[in-house]
Amino acid sequence: MKLERVEIVHVAIPLVTPFRTSFGTMTAKDTFLLRVVTDSAEGWSEFAADPEPLYCSEFVAGAEIVLRDFLLPRVAALPHLTTAALAPAMAKIKGHELAKAALETAVLDAELRGHGMSLATYLGAVRDRVPAGVSVGIKNSVPELLDDVERYLAEGYVRIKLKIEPGWDVEPVRAVRDRFGDGLPLQVDANTAYTLADAEHLRRLDAFGLLLIEEPLEENNLYAHARLQKRLGTPVCLDESLHHARDTASAIALDACRVVNVKPARVGGYLEARRVHDVAHAHGVPVWCGGMLETGIGRAPNLALAALPGFTLPGDTSASSRYFAEDITEPFVLGADGHLPVPDGPGIGVTPLTDALRRFTRARRDLYTA
Repeated sequence: MKLERVEIVHVAIPLVTPFRTSFGTMTAKDTFLLRVVTDSAEGWSEFAADPEPLYCSEFVAGAEIVLRDFLLPRVAALPHLTTAALAPAMAKIKGHELAKAALETAVLDAELRGHGMSLATYLGAVRDRVPAGVSVGIKNSVPELLDDVERYLAEGYVRIKLKIEPGWDVEPVRAVRDRFGDGLPLQVDANTAYTLADAEHLRRLDAFGLLLIEEPLEENNLYAHARLQKRLGTPVCLDESLHHARDTASAIALDACRVVNVKPARVGGYLEARRVHDVAHAHGVPVWCGGMLETGIGRAPNLALAALPGFTLPGDTSASSRYFAEDITEPFVLGADGHLPVPDGPGIGVTPLTDALRRFTRARRDLYTA
């Protein structure tokens, strides 16, 4: 392929309800899409992070600079543009995995569309539909939480994840277990809100038969998570701490986690996400696909990834209506059995709807033209 143009499309889409975690409250998905035009096809991707560096160190305005000034010049200099050539070309730029993932995904989408191949086929998917879980944010009261969980279960979601933080953990989990029973697949996500000094408190969650506790301690501290896992019966799952397959192998060897959350953007794209899956799967460690409140542009490729054989736990691949009254693609609709279809069209299998994209667009800029 030959790179002809790269355009950034800044969008802001209101959420149907505010989404609160231990690091803040979101009321809109405010990010950018990347459109890559080559001589054979165009490709789309979504930058997964937010305007502020709260979940991770990357943020919208910073990623645009990194793409424009550092990543794109190296990619544009490639004599032959292929997705496989991107990571080596970008390797000297340290970090910035989410920015790299946005560029890699858009190029991969264009490359696969040029060949008429779906991302699911390219990655090695073994299913055409995947079970969907839902992430429930921190609420103002336990009754409000119970009402939300009841509604999501009525919609058909097969797994519930509760966001927790100090002061909102044991009692909300107890209330959900008491109301909906021990048979409900239930997990919690702390988003790094605790310290190792909270181990005895977190051990109280063992009583509720949780699938896992996600990223309870500060990110990148595998030693502390290994110490915590020795004191918990609940499996520790790592998210923010795992940046590539090498981290994943180290975490498993240290017993710092017994479940892996795979977020393609966090590890630099779908090629590395597949390697993370392969490492975990080879060690018998279950993986699941995490979410970043994606629009349809980000949700579609996540569904393709979640159809790989090692994804044995339901992910955060919720229906479009979980977050948006209107998406910028055709909506993903939850089936009666709590599953979502894996896109089977070329590339990521979806493109933005022209009218919806226009309404939610704040700005458009060219980052590169040949």
